[in-house]
Amino acid sequence: MRIGLLLMTLGGAVAQTSVVQALSVGGAIPDLPFVVMAFLALRRGPEVGCLAGFLAGLLQDATGGGLVGVQALTKALAGFTLGLAGGRLQVGSPLVQVAGLVLLTAGEGLLRFGLLQLFHYPASLSALLADVIAPQALYNGALGAACLVAVGLAEAARARLSWR
Repeated sequence: MRIGLLLMTLGGAVAQTSVVQALSVGGAIPDLPFVVMAFLALRRGPEVGCLAGFLAGLLQDATGGGLVGVQALTKALAGFTLGLAGGRLQVGSPLVQVAGLVLLTAGEGLLRFGLLQLFHYPASLSALLADVIAPQALYNGALGAACLVAVGLAEAARARLSWR
């Protein structure tokens, strides 16, 4: 389980740096490590969500060329928060998972913006919200919904094969 978690987190970070630009829609790109972290947090709890978020964010910080530690901190907090909320919400409902993913993506973007403001990041909130945070949140939600459909189809196929 721990090796699987590490591989999923590393795979999401590698895909983020290599494949994601090809998935760009109108300039918006998904945050694959964030999607992986969100599903791990919802299914495994706050500790796993925090650890996955920290690892994914640290890898993104190291490969992104920005301020090291900002994404690690914000994704760790997001993973922990979503893991805590997962214990109180109907996590099995895809509507909750997708809506939580969209809201948490937006919250993580706002938190990251707030942290970068401490270092005099030269962008306005309205421009960043309109150009980066909101499109990425919606893209992550759509990608998360597609992942849920794929997982549901795989589980249905596995159940059908087990009858034979």
